[in-house]
Amino acid sequence: MSVLVPPAAGRSTDEGWLAAEKAPPPEPPGGAVVHDPAERLGPPMPTDRLRGWLVTLSLALLGGLVRFWNLAHPTDKGTPVFDEKHYVPQAWQVLRNGGYEDNPGFRLIVHPPLGKQLIGFGEWLFGYNGLGWRFTAAIAGVVCIILIVRIARRLTRSTLLGALAGVLLVADGVSHVQSRVGMLDIFLTVFIVAGFGALLVDRDLVRNRLAVAVREGWINASEYGPRLGFRWWRFAGVLLLGLGLGVKWSAAFFVLAFAALSVFWDVTARRAAGVRRPWRGTIARDLFPAFAAFAVVPVLVYFGTWWAWYASETGVDRHLVGGTLPEGGTWGFIPDALRALLYNNGEVLTFHNNLSPTEKHPYESKPWAWPMGLKPMLYYLESNGVVPGCGRTDCMAGVKLIGTPAMWWLAFPMLGWAVWRAFGKLDWRYAAVLVGYCAGWLPWFTNLDRQMYYFYATPMAPFMVLGLVLILGEILGKATDGVERRKTGLLVVALYVGLVIANFVWLWPILNGDSVTPWRWQAEVWLPSWN
Repeated sequence: MSVLVPPAAGRSTDEGWLAAEKAPPPEPPGGAVVHDPAERLGPPMPTDRLRGWLVTLSLALLGGLVRFWNLAHPTDKGTPVFDEKHYVPQAWQVLRNGGYEDNPGFRLIVHPPLGKQLIGFGEWLFGYNGLGWRFTAAIAGVVCIILIVRIARRLTRSTLLGALAGVLLVADGVSHVQSRVGMLDIFLTVFIVAGFGALLVDRDLVRNRLAVAVREGWINASEYGPRLGFRWWRFAGVLLLGLGLGVKWSAAFFVLAFAALSVFWDVTARRAAGVRRPWRGTIARDLFPAFAAFAVVPVLVYFGTWWAWYASETGVDRHLVGGTLPEGGTWGFIPDALRALLYNNGEVLTFHNNLSPTEKHPYESKPWAWPMGLKPMLYYLESNGVVPGCGRTDCMAGVKLIGTPAMWWLAFPMLGWAVWRAFGKLDWRYAAVLVGYCAGWLPWFTNLDRQMYYFYATPMAPFMVLGLVLILGEILGKATDGVERRKTGLLVVALYVGLVIANFVWLWPILNGDSVTPWRWQAEVWLPSWN
């Protein structure tokens, strides 16, 4: 069997695996070497595959029950609530027209069509009602839970920690509420998380391929190392990120961040395999394919999501050439439909960059408030005494977008520890989580004059969960630790997860619009900024 040399203090795990390559594994009696090449460039995946999938599906069922519970409630007298009022009617129009919007009353459709097409699918199934316009969002929320279990299991090589990640995401208030409204952000999140998961699989497969080259002795047939062939999981990852672009443009931040992360993973994989020139090898072997993957595929997928608009006669701005846009000229070689789309997208970009009304929105928040959820948003409120169900005549009901404080209030300690582990201990797992989290957060600081809202933080939630789970894994300890150490770690982890669940249960009424007394409503307001 393989003998892995643990990394020395201050060295990366990659360097520890590299040390194992320099010393060939001992041969068992009889001279036959029994060795799994996957172990030579990283720890193997857990062997409990059946249990892993049973855990995943069980948590998906739990998440489905939670996300779909009374999904059709609340509505505003049968109409959408909050920003559903933008996307739900647009989705119905998309459904009516065969995939595109044409209502000039909107004048400018400010987001790509894919998210509204997905909402429209639910409306096609169940009609123009609360269940119809929220159904696919709830499905996306459940898929996020499945993905986070599998991703955490792959990151940590632990089915238990994968399960804990699923439990934490189920109990996250932001993920919960956004899975129960007809808005776009949960669709953006599911494509981003799925793309990240696919790239994570690609990372492991690249290392497996290099392990084969090490085992067979041709890893340094070239000083640049071997070619890696076509990488189907990376292709799937960038395709999914392109679909994210088809929901909201903010997916572009993740495309850029994950492109850099993927290329860096290639460098560390070649270095760990013992390639003599890993950086030059990555530039020579991997950089152009990475550029083609991350710069070309998502863009093509994005333009592909406008398929119905291309084929339309009445889509907004569809036939600008010959009117607003002159025929021929410098850009005349570009097809008319594509010229019109680029012009439309330029107008939308101007709209987003200048989204700075003179009157401040009561629930506007800036990105520095998002990690701790300091400015929750009120999506729905009924407080005129006509709400039944609380045993009094002055019942209230409302929905607030609130991140479960037991998790979100630990965001900065989590980020601080992740930075230390990523840069101080060269732990690639924390680095990956930081890249995902910061791609959803830091770009918003570049235009602070713009109007922003807390629901923009929805894609940050899964990466926050992954960061917390990595820390819980350290608290839990290793299998080789002493019994008392493991018991203490398990107790701390259990108490924390129990606290998160209890916190989520306490918030349940205002996450779902349940009838409560005025006292209970005020008891949910923990900070002045929560009003």
